[in-house]
Amino acid sequence: MAEVVYADASRVYPGATPVRAVDRLDLDVADGEFLVLVGPSGSGKSTALRMLAGLEDVDEGEIRIGSRVVTDLPPKARDIAMVFQSYALYPHMTVAENMGFALKLRGMPKEQVRAKVAEAAGMLDLTKYLDRKPKALSGGQRQRVAMGRAIVREPSVFLMDEPLSNLDAKLRVETRANIAALQRRLGTTTLYVTHDQVEAMTMGDRVAVLKDGVLQQCASPRELYENPANAFVAGFIGSPAMNLLTAVPDNGGVLLADLAVPLPRAISDEIARQDLAEVTFGVRPESLHLVGSDEPGFALTVELVEELGADAYLHGVVAVGAERQRLVVRVDGRTPPRLGDRVRVGLRDSGEVHVFHPETTLRLG
Repeated sequence: MAEVVYADASRVYPGATPVRAVDRLDLDVADGEFLVLVGPSGSGKSTALRMLAGLEDVDEGEIRIGSRVVTDLPPKARDIAMVFQSYALYPHMTVAENMGFALKLRGMPKEQVRAKVAEAAGMLDLTKYLDRKPKALSGGQRQRVAMGRAIVREPSVFLMDEPLSNLDAKLRVETRANIAALQRRLGTTTLYVTHDQVEAMTMGDRVAVLKDGVLQQCASPRELYENPANAFVAGFIGSPAMNLLTAVPDNGGVLLADLAVPLPRAISDEIARQDLAEVTFGVRPESLHLVGSDEPGFALTVELVEELGADAYLHGVVAVGAERQRLVVRVDGRTPPRLGDRVRVGLRDSGEVHVFHPETTLRLG
């Protein structure tokens, strides 16, 4: 096991206009930590992982695993094991042969290979499938074989590049729980790439959010949810996404349609200091609720109702000044409003709001 350090590491693709796929990435991953790299397509997360694996060049800066600088080392010299989106299993080999192939190439004695494969198979509930070929396995079982192949190598670092994206929704939930539990049992430093922020929030000790090759924030899932560093992180983390609206500062707060929302003193002072005529106001769907006509709130016209059983999500438009802006509200799924209804929406707690600079998008206060 070992810590991983990206020190000002960049990957620049040459061309008429060079593309900085990963731009000056500074990131420390502690020994034994499960770190998730998350971001939309093209954010640089897979490139960053491949740089660590030695499958992409590091054009600037360096990467260290433990005390070794591995920037210029070939992949086989880095003591890493990678699990890909495609299972990459040999179709003519059995499960046991697939899992033990790397050990066989090292020249490890057959008895030792069998013992390590049996141990990994026991962890992954694959013992009864060891004599089967990959074509006789389900997608989830194949992914576990790919995991087993990585485990038997006992690397310093596990790298996982969207390993669950080929699985159906139910199996993804089950498998991600198994992977997280297995990593904690093994204690191996793990970097895990996904575009699914729910996956990131439920698996990682910390989550690193990337956009256009630049690290936006790296923190615990709870910290990202409660204190996003900028509007991009706020809108990307959480499901459904945070509502981000343009609002006008007013007397120590902001006006959200007809509702005056008070702001913490530190935020209102910062708005006044920068003399901002408008701000980006963020509130999560779960921080809103339906209110009566005599309670503080604002009008919302319902354009879509997503019923999910216990909860429902109302999608609608609200008039903020001269603009009509979209908003999502979480409500009780047993008695949701209907399409076209006009309802009143209020804040559960004024402390559950977020305010960002309209141009830099950085968090205020």
